[in-house]
Amino acid sequence: MSENVEWVNLASVEEIPQPGAIKVDVDDLIICLAKDSNGVIHALDDTCSHAAVSLSEGEVEDDGIECWLHGSRFDLLTGRPSHLPATVPVAVHTVRVTDDGDVLVALAG
Repeated sequence: MSENVEWVNLASVEEIPQPGAIKVDVDDLIICLAKDSNGVIHALDDTCSHAAVSLSEGEVEDDGIECWLHGSRFDLLTGRPSHLPATVPVAVHTVRVTDDGDVLVALAG
């Protein structure tokens, strides 16, 4: 990771349902913070690459999130679509959880 990374506090662990997701606006980005079935928190761009709708409104199951509009499913670790109609991945962001339960996301500067 480059040295030009800014860690931004986007939420607390308790704010994110398990499993589930929330949408957070930061700078010019809209981020989906998702907690998978194992309680691991992931951050990815919130906009579905197929239909430009919010992924955070979709269902989180195991290690994926499903877009509510057409059923595209994205891997929370890689952002790659695993179910059609989406074929283009969404960007993922590095997450760090502090001892106090704050969810920090690395944003490239």
